[in-house]
Amino acid sequence: MKNYETERLILKPAALTDADFFLELYNMPKFLKYIGDRNLKTKAAAEDYIKNRFLAQIEKLGFGNYVVSLKSNGKKIGAVGIFEREGLEVLDIGFSFFEEYEGKGFAYESATKLKAAVASDFGLEKLSAITSKDNFSSQKLIERLGLTFRKYINMPNSDEELMYYETV
Repeated sequence: MKNYETERLILKPAALTDADFFLELYNMPKFLKYIGDRNLKTKAAAEDYIKNRFLAQIEKLGFGNYVVSLKSNGKKIGAVGIFEREGLEVLDIGFSFFEEYEGKGFAYESATKLKAAVASDFGLEKLSAITSKDNFSSQKLIERLGLTFRKYINMPNSDEELMYYETV
């Protein structure tokens, strides 16, 4: 699987060596509030999550979750990915960035690049996205990426009603 680049960013496929990064990212208060607790409390748990979720999907589909780093200094600032999710028929695009890198266009830049890359490299044109009703910044970004709100849904084993978006 290859890396992708934008003007300011490098998107690198998630790897076991990113365990500390995902441990920190997935335990941010905003991640826990808007995306949910992935129960990553140790580096070993993060490694298992990467192996069983990210690497398994990469092996199956050829793409998955990418660590987003700044070209200027290599700093890991967030992640963007396209995921198979139980309860969704259409592959789901998702993103999460450390707070200090929000509002600077990095999520849009990396998600736009990944969306174009999977369309050209894998022929994947149709995507979905889900978000909580109160995550207004994600809703705005999802719409800016060209997805349209379709309906409210519940994911398996969850009572929370989420907003479901899809490309036209």
